[in-house]
Amino acid sequence: MLFHVHRIIPICIFVAAGAQGTPPAEPPQAGLTNGLLEAKLYLPDPVRGYYRGTRFDWSGVISSLKYAGHEYFGQWFEKYDPKIHDAITGPVEEFRTREAGLGYEDAKPGGTFIRIGVGVVRKPEEPRYQTFRTYEIVDSGVWKIRRGKEWIEFTHKLADSSDYAYVYRKTVRLARSKPVMTIEHALRNTGRRRIETVQYNHNFFVIDAQPTGPGFTVTFPFALRPLNDLKGLAETRGRELHFPKELEKGQSIYTVIEGYGKEARDYDIRIENKVTGAGVRITGDRPLAKLVFWSVRSTLCPEPYVDLQVEPGREIRWRLTYEFYTLPKR
Repeated sequence: MLFHVHRIIPICIFVAAGAQGTPPAEPPQAGLTNGLLEAKLYLPDPVRGYYRGTRFDWSGVISSLKYAGHEYFGQWFEKYDPKIHDAITGPVEEFRTREAGLGYEDAKPGGTFIRIGVGVVRKPEEPRYQTFRTYEIVDSGVWKIRRGKEWIEFTHKLADSSDYAYVYRKTVRLARSKPVMTIEHALRNTGRRRIETVQYNHNFFVIDAQPTGPGFTVTFPFALRPLNDLKGLAETRGRELHFPKELEKGQSIYTVIEGYGKEARDYDIRIENKVTGAGVRITGDRPLAKLVFWSVRSTLCPEPYVDLQVEPGREIRWRLTYEFYTLPKR
């Protein structure tokens, strides 16, 4: 059960594990502002939550972020269902262990494994992990939420019979008097087994409702080497990714990108739209482990991965920074 108080002073919200019920018309939400940025977030809830799939971490789901008259996120998909794997918005994140969930390889059909930031899920009879499948949630863990006017903190506690257990904390924070948002993470291993995982941010940008096309430029600090065929829908020019024409409905771009080094300075991505004058710079404090770019007409998504390894009793921390800015319109 979720207890939500509409106040800007720090509060605590507790979500009981395994709650059942019918979702209301409006899912639990919260708003943040620092006077320059205004953000709206959906709150995790196993009964009423906007997103109840098993692919992405339930915390920090941003439905809207506005700066200087520009909108950076929003619904990019046509069909909505809370259990569709990507019916979600904003800079959302997923954890993967060997391209699956934590403990998936060891679990037998009918047994359980973990989706970090989601819960304990049931493993069905299947030949391999299905990224886009929504698995049965056996235990959604316990969520605790605290927030103030400029920040919100999500804490997820989970334990499984496989000896995996953790306390995961994510804080979305708007900087004081600056158009800057940080996403701060901490993962403490409270179980008996080592946690090995990667995390990536899908970054579902919907900037001013502009279609992916010539108005956008995506810039990195290194020369790009795409490993997949861009099919004429995108092209690289040194450190930049361009789009020669607007993507049509049904068209998509997918490529793994190489060219980055082993230092965190290469986790530095700029997205700019010359038509509306909106820009954003994304930086991370850990080296890139992998980099994917995906886009359809309605959203543009650089997807940076980081490696995470946490021994029992230890905690690891990492942070992403989003700097929003404007540029002269074309």
